[in-house]
Parts: sequence; C-alpha cells; structure tokens
Amino acid sequence: MDDASPDDAPLNDAPRHRFDTLQLHAGQPGADPTTGARAVPIYATSSYVFRSAQHAADVFAGEGEGSQYGRMDNPTVDVFVDRIVALERGKAGVGFSSGQAATTTTLLALAGPGTHIVFSREVFGGTYSVVRKLLEPWGCAWDAVDQTVEAIAEALRPETVAVWVENIANPTCTVPDMPAIAALCRERRIPFIVDNTWGCGGYICRPLELGADLVVHSATKWIGGHGTFIGGAVVDGGTFDWDHPNFPAFSRPDARGRSYLSREPETPFRLRAQELGLSTMGMTLSPFSAFLGLQGLATLSLRVDQECSSALELARWLEGQPTVSRVHYPGLESHPSHDLAKQMLRNGFGAVLSFETKEEAGAARFVDRIRVASHLANIGDARTVAILPWFTTHSGLDEPARRAAGITPGLVRLSVGLEGLEDLRADLEQALRP
Repeated sequence: MDDASPDDAPLNDAPRHRFDTLQLHAGQPGADPTTGARAVPIYATSSYVFRSAQHAADVFAGEGEGSQYGRMDNPTVDVFVDRIVALERGKAGVGFSSGQAATTTTLLALAGPGTHIVFSREVFGGTYSVVRKLLEPWGCAWDAVDQTVEAIAEALRPETVAVWVENIANPTCTVPDMPAIAALCRERRIPFIVDNTWGCGGYICRPLELGADLVVHSATKWIGGHGTFIGGAVVDGGTFDWDHPNFPAFSRPDARGRSYLSREPETPFRLRAQELGLSTMGMTLSPFSAFLGLQGLATLSLRVDQECSSALELARWLEGQPTVSRVHYPGLESHPSHDLAKQMLRNGFGAVLSFETKEEAGAARFVDRIRVASHLANIGDARTVAILPWFTTHSGLDEPARRAAGITPGLVRLSVGLEGLEDLRADLEQALRP
C-alpha cells in the first residue's frame, strides 16, 4: 500500500493511515468509552434517555449532542458508517438496511417530476427497478447509455440532476473513465455518482479521489464478505455545490426556518439522505447487521487480495477452455477496459469475472454441475458463487436492454471466493465439460 502512516497520527485519521489500519480502527480508535470493550459493542436499543427537557428539545432540533431515536441513530451503526467513510476518503455517510435502500434514497433525494437522470446501460438490475417502478411513474425522465464521456455528454439536458455509473459494470466488467466523466459533470454542475460496490469498500477503487461526488455501496457484498447480513451505505465527498435551482430541496427551509445547506453546509446531501431514508422511510440498518459488517471490514484487504489473485488466474485459464467463447475480466489484456482499469483500479482488478459458453445450454449445465462453487444470487462472498444474469438478476429488463448491457443467455457471472485455486479450477473444469 502507498498510503502514509506517521506514528503520531490518530488511529481514525484517514489521510494519514493505511487502509489495513483504518479497516480495523476508523470510527472507534480505542476502547468503547462507556464499557471499555475493545470490540465495537452491539447497542441493541430502540431509544435513548434524555438528560432534561432542554436536552430533548436540542437533540430533536439537531442542535445538541445525543441520539434521538433508534430509527435515525445508533452507536454501532455510527462506527460502521464512519469506517466506510474513512476507507473511501469521504466526508460523511449514512448506513442503510440494504444496498437497494441506499440506491433508492440517493435517487429520491435528487429526482422529481420534470428532472432527468443519466445512467450507464450496464447498471445493476435493482437500480433499473428503482428507475422504472418509482422514478419514471413519478415524472422523472432518464436515459441509459454507454458509460463513456461522449455518450454521457450527448445525453445530458439542462434538467439532468445526476450521472450514475458503476466502477466495474455488472456483469461485463466495463470500467469507465471516472476522472473524465467527473470533469464533464463539474462543468455542467451535475452530481456524479458511482456505485462502488465492486470497489470493495475503497480497496480496489476510490471514486471520490477520481472526481465522484457521491459513492453508493451494497455493503452486503465485500464489506460484509461472508454472506451473513444485508446492508448499504452512501458516502458524501463534500465536493458538490447543492445551491442550484435543480436542487430546490437543499435550500428549502423546514418548519424551523432552516435548510439542509444552512444546517450542514459541507455535506448537506448526507443530512438529506439521513432524514429521507431513515427518519422518513425507515430504511434503518440494525445494530446487529452493522456489527456483522464490522467483522467483515476487519479482514477486507486480506480477503480481496486473495480473491482478486484467484480471479485473474481463473480468467486466464478460462480463456483457454474449449467450451468458453469469451471471458469478461478487466485484468485480461483482451478486455476492452484493460488499459483504463490499470488507471482506475488499485490492488487488483476485482473478484468477479463473467464468461460466455459456446452453446447456450452450456451455461445452465455449468451452474447445475458446480459443487465447490455455489449457485446463488450474491457476489463478494468468501465462498465462490455463480449465476446466470439473463434468467435471474437482470431478468426484469426486456431482451433488447439485456443485450445492450452485454448480457446473453450463455453468460455466467462468477464471484471468486477464498477456496483453494486448484480446487476451484477442478470444479470449473468438470462443470464446463460438454
């Protein structure tokens, strides 16, 4: 790792400590101040006692220290979120009950009737469902385009309120030129949002350092890493100026005469996301789930190093298999995004690859035969998992949209876990036989 780490730096100082240290200490640099526990305790409580009538009034007004109610505040969740923010080099963040909740809150915080959003045509199927089932009926227009600067620039309108891409597209592994897209968005005063789930909590990619304004995570994946909980997060980079006619919600006064911008000038999006997603919609991450996420974070870099190494070896091996027609993995020189990936990604090329079988029936036969790998709808697990996106995760898209996103009936998505490489290769080999 190339991050600096002075001996006198506080243990939660993101700019001055290495990723491996932050994934263990950020958010709670010492023992729990109440109990002395070294591990982050699970604060399983729905509510908190106020010290006085004035204290309660101050907390509800957002002008006093303390927690209001478990739907909005929890000490275990706070540590979990602060840790992700430190790893992403952000300014503030919000935890949610799922990655889908984080996506929904982010989009609803920006969209409205008469607005417009530009998405990569290769975004996660769940993101498309928010667009089609919530935003479109609400009156928000949208375009799905290739995640290139040229295609995005052509799609922008005066009423565009967001550009949304994935740092590594699911499942074709396309990598966008994030600094170039960020420069375009800055010029047009449009927030640039990156779904960094495949960036492994900032270990593979830190979009905020590449110019993004907001980062969204499904923490269920590599952050949790063990298939044991559902969670999500949004990280605010504190870089976007929300004082703009396209974002009236940020300057509109509340019942007390204050706006998001006046209450939290540097990170008003964090405040809006918290009030909209948690206080209003109740998409609250439980303290037990946050605790499980913290256990995953403690070993994140170690797991991802091995998974990326195995993924690259398997991708190279799959290119030589007689029943495989094409392999999608940005670590391969044959991948169209390989050169960009070397610039955008760090510590590896990701733990997910996709491949297409020469005959469509070969893909279904593969998932029916695997034994070491598991056939299920998840990625980022310590166990290797596989699925056919055409029939499952992206089946809600019509056929033209699936094909435009690079998805075919013969495509298999493989998320590589921590099993022995030779065992995985043997399992894949027997499953690929005609």
